[in-house]
Amino acid sequence: MTSAAVPEHPWLLPGALTAPTARVRRTPRDWFVDSLCFLAAVGWAVVAWGDSLSAEPALALNVGPSWLNEVDLLASLVLCGALWVRRRWPVGLALASLPLALFSVGSGVALLIVLFTVTLHRPFPVAAGMFGAHLLATPIHLRLRPEPAMSLWLIVGWTLLFLGAVLAWGMFVRARRQLVVSLRERAHRAEAEQQLRVTQARQLERTRIAREMHDVLAHRISLLSLHAGALEFRPDASPQEVARASGVIRDSAHAALRDLREVIGVLRAETGVAEGAEPERPQPTLVDVPTLIRESRAAGVRVSVVEEVADRAEVPPAVGRSAYRIVQEGLTNARKHAPGAVVDVRLAGGRGAGLTVEIRNPWPVGTAGQGAAGQGAAGPAAGSGAGIPGAGTGLVGVAERVGLAGGRLEHGRDAAGHFRLAAWLPWPA
Repeated sequence: MTSAAVPEHPWLLPGALTAPTARVRRTPRDWFVDSLCFLAAVGWAVVAWGDSLSAEPALALNVGPSWLNEVDLLASLVLCGALWVRRRWPVGLALASLPLALFSVGSGVALLIVLFTVTLHRPFPVAAGMFGAHLLATPIHLRLRPEPAMSLWLIVGWTLLFLGAVLAWGMFVRARRQLVVSLRERAHRAEAEQQLRVTQARQLERTRIAREMHDVLAHRISLLSLHAGALEFRPDASPQEVARASGVIRDSAHAALRDLREVIGVLRAETGVAEGAEPERPQPTLVDVPTLIRESRAAGVRVSVVEEVADRAEVPPAVGRSAYRIVQEGLTNARKHAPGAVVDVRLAGGRGAGLTVEIRNPWPVGTAGQGAAGQGAAGPAAGSGAGIPGAGTGLVGVAERVGLAGGRLEHGRDAAGHFRLAAWLPWPA
């Protein structure tokens, strides 16, 4: 499982989205936006100052005593410089700049930028309070800078329109950023949950294999004890009998060591069987595959079997159990994800060459493609709403089993457009 995807171009994202939980640092995009805001605010302040010096100002609100225009210019430039810290202290800057709304014309753009920042970084009640305070300053502004050509209500309406547009824009951008952050958190949580499911599937598979091997090792060791005891209590046995018993002891010891090596990692974990629990029945092997095929056919699955195994009875029990589980998983997932499709099962191999298990079925029609690793062996489910749900960990257990057996596993869509699950298991000579 890989970590969460990193944006391809993080420098194009706001700092609040690249590091939402740590100290936010400006990204190149933030520097570019802040520079544009600063230049726009300074440009408007200079234009307003130049207009106030003319005999007939084009901006009617620039009417007023000359000292007020000078104070306006100085205050506007100070506010423009303060825009560089607006991301860190948006509410404080909005409160500090509130007196400028009473008389300043040159700081109009800077004030709108500050209010937009408050809306973007603070909850709606705080932003609405700041906008309301600036709106209430409009009548006082008109007393200091009267506008005879326009009525009070018309000016208030235009002010309300500008402030409402900035408030709506800031709320939209804030909602979009919150959506992106929530989707990213959900993706991280889903990835962590999937990792946990994979880990649990591996642990459960290891525990299951350890339980299966318990019967095998008990059988091997009981044979060793039986024949060793016979040799101990029959010192007068013939050389042929001694040789035969020694051969059985040697073969049983080799088989037990081979089986033990396959699960030595599993036995390190505590598998704690409940006291008084009933013992499990013997695990199925390769000779039980025909029964599995008959059960699947009885359930309505069309199964075609090609068997090219030299002698099923000679297949080692551990290999046979793994082959049985692989066929079982393939047929189960074919029923889940490709109902009605013909499933081809092929078993081939012999001593020294290994055992090959292959399950193949047509790719379901109308599906978008294979999902994440761990999808059922038949590929994604068909588009019907009645499909059987899957946990997505089927192939995880199969891969764990094949890996412990020292084999190889392949799965995916082949060149013919079929889903193919193939495993090779070692079969010692």
